[in-house]
Amino acid sequence: MVITTLADGISRRVGAVADTITAPFTDQVIRLGVTGLSRAGKTVFITSLVANLLNRGRMPQFRAAASGQIQTAYLQPQPDDTIARFDYENHLAALTATRPHWPQGTRRVSELRLSLKIQPSGLMGTFQGPRTVHLDIVDYPGEWLLDLSLMDKDFATWSGEVLSRIAGRPGGAAYLGALEGVDPAAALDEPHAQALAATFTDHLTSAREAGFSDCTPGRFLLPGDLEGSPVLTFAPLGPIDKPGRKSLWREFERRYESYKRNVVRPFFRDHFAKLDRQIVLVDVLGAIHGGPQAVEDMRRAMGDILQAFRPGRNAFLTRLFQGRRIDKILFAATKADHLHHEQHPQLTAITQALLRDAKDRADFSGAQTQAMSIAALRTTVEERRAHGGAEIGVVRGQLLGADRQAAFYPGALPVDPAHLLGPARAGADDWLGADYEIMSFAPAPLTLKPGEGPPHIRLDKAAQFLLGDLL
Repeated sequence: MVITTLADGISRRVGAVADTITAPFTDQVIRLGVTGLSRAGKTVFITSLVANLLNRGRMPQFRAAASGQIQTAYLQPQPDDTIARFDYENHLAALTATRPHWPQGTRRVSELRLSLKIQPSGLMGTFQGPRTVHLDIVDYPGEWLLDLSLMDKDFATWSGEVLSRIAGRPGGAAYLGALEGVDPAAALDEPHAQALAATFTDHLTSAREAGFSDCTPGRFLLPGDLEGSPVLTFAPLGPIDKPGRKSLWREFERRYESYKRNVVRPFFRDHFAKLDRQIVLVDVLGAIHGGPQAVEDMRRAMGDILQAFRPGRNAFLTRLFQGRRIDKILFAATKADHLHHEQHPQLTAITQALLRDAKDRADFSGAQTQAMSIAALRTTVEERRAHGGAEIGVVRGQLLGADRQAAFYPGALPVDPAHLLGPARAGADDWLGADYEIMSFAPAPLTLKPGEGPPHIRLDKAAQFLLGDLL
């Protein structure tokens, strides 16, 4: 472990020096990480972003596009042959078909390179020709990002935290019931261990479906080729004094540490630590619909995520970030098209409030963060309708899985976010009479003019925050 850590640190320092020496003679590369919590829309975001950078007619708030500095944009082979290519063409085809449908979501790390030909602005731009900037977009599951919080916790600490909050979550009672007859000091019985891990995984899956965010370990939900392996066959256990060497508790502890060492560490070393900018997509509306516990869980998850961008607090992170640091992080509340624009400020304010504690710490350490509400692909149109003697703003769109359209009003989001976060922090079971609905819309059929990308809400503003200063 010590040798590996030293090797990682030395290689990162050498890489940083090499980057500094060669930078003036090579094209600029910006590595943008795109991740998000469950069902936040990572695949649609990347597809729409790339389509709107290739055809920039809907990007007025992205200054490099609006001013004409971006002369052209084109896709190129990605630089890393060992990572899956983001399947942009098929995802775009799904969204722009005669009968459009949502593409399959993120299940692994993938990458896409978009090259931009940029004409420098200002006085120097008069004497310089265009330069090439490569935008490498790295897509990875948000569940994996949350795993970073495990690096600071031993098995006993993690188990205690999970068991303290599991009772109120979907599937939690079933796992606690399975745990009642378990003696952690007993000798390991592999079929019994597999059954416990399966019940715990069922709980994580149910919690994610219900809108909960912190569902670690993330690979339990997206196992890939690790499915059925011992590194994914453990679960939280109650405290025990001096567990025996061959006990269930000791074996689960060993597997937990192996998970951190062989799954979490390589991902952050090989992918996350190489990023320059990061966007984290969050389904805030889904969490609100899930209730106060889901909102509080999202608040804690956002705090854990921001820890990943704060080298210095954690010795592992300090070594990981030698020579590189993510300095801009955007938290984007997605599905803004499910709200009339009159409620967008409330959605943004709630997202900012969810971030407040952790954001203050990140800003203090030098990372610039921002929250906004977006829709990477607009699926609805806005209307005003009479309701209860007043007019309300609604959205209308094609219902997912149904051959009809419907108008939708999710409820009035509070102007003061404390009216949501207060009950959430207090552990309330519901919103005390308020009712927040959610509806699933299918992508709308598109008719795009030449030079236009898919319709969106504030995608150009997000691009300006993430990339504008680098172009």
